[in-house]
Amino acid sequence: MSRTTFDLLVVGDANPDVIVSGSPRHPEFGQREQLVPAAGLVLGGSGAITAYGAARLGLRTAFAGRVGDDPAGTFVLDALRAGGVDVSACVVDPAVPTAMTVVLVDGDDRAILTAPGCLDRLAATDVPPGLLERAAHVHVSSYFLQPLLAEGLAGLFGLARAAGASTSLDTNDDPAGRWAGLADVLPVTDVLLPNENEALAIANAVAGPGAGSASGPTTALATEGANPERPGLERPGLERPGLEWAVRELAARGTLPVVKRGERGALAFADGELVEVPARPATVVDAVGAGDSFNAGLLAALLRGLPLSQSMSVAVTCGTLSTRAAGGTAAQPTWEEATS
Repeated sequence: MSRTTFDLLVVGDANPDVIVSGSPRHPEFGQREQLVPAAGLVLGGSGAITAYGAARLGLRTAFAGRVGDDPAGTFVLDALRAGGVDVSACVVDPAVPTAMTVVLVDGDDRAILTAPGCLDRLAATDVPPGLLERAAHVHVSSYFLQPLLAEGLAGLFGLARAAGASTSLDTNDDPAGRWAGLADVLPVTDVLLPNENEALAIANAVAGPGAGSASGPTTALATEGANPERPGLERPGLERPGLEWAVRELAARGTLPVVKRGERGALAFADGELVEVPARPATVVDAVGAGDSFNAGLLAALLRGLPLSQSMSVAVTCGTLSTRAAGGTAAQPTWEEATS
């Protein structure tokens, strides 16, 4: 009999998102009222969206996080339960409110304003050891928004792997811009799931001073067809190494880097080889949560035993299909949709 109760345990952030579509680039202050095309209250948080998407894809999914004892927390837990996610390990904090996020959407770009609430109170010790022992895979999101969780993450992943689980991490952005603390985490992270900018920032941080010198290992992938408006792909002559260098550097730390590249698809580095998967054509309604849906698709495919390139194709499809509607979860696909 299998030891696992859950295919996937997600540990991380959960909050309501207020999505404001068609937001002006520079909202007017002075008590000016401006009209926008649409707005909605939806489930947010990288971890919550990933968990919801994984359950939609058929994985037995549990979520461990923190919410406040307030209407926002109730909204989050009810939404996750409605999506088939087990939330019995979530901590309801009576002392601090639930995190809240406002997402201002302008075309395919967005600004994100988050009131962290109890987000930074989530700790590795909040995850019951028995739950780790019943999960086939443990995924963590939003590393830099949860310092207590980050502090104990190497130990948490170590325990998970000792219990037979695989691990993955989506750090998301670092608001402080330091990208610190990952050197001990990457060796116990089976899959790292950054976007282009995050991959470059993390690689530069773990490689240390001198990684971005003019003599650094820039590559053809980093320069050919590069667009100066896309900071993940460097122009010739820039000092920072390029994306191929970054994935090689990350892989050398003991993890499998799978990089989300939006309209360029996805890139990984495994067994000494680059693996590239193209994007799918799409008419984007809202890209909020697309990266989290990518995460869910990749993990669902890998946990089903699909090879990496095919798993990346499923992930790209999941991320693309999630953009069909506003919010992170409204258009997440089923397994049949993602693989048809």
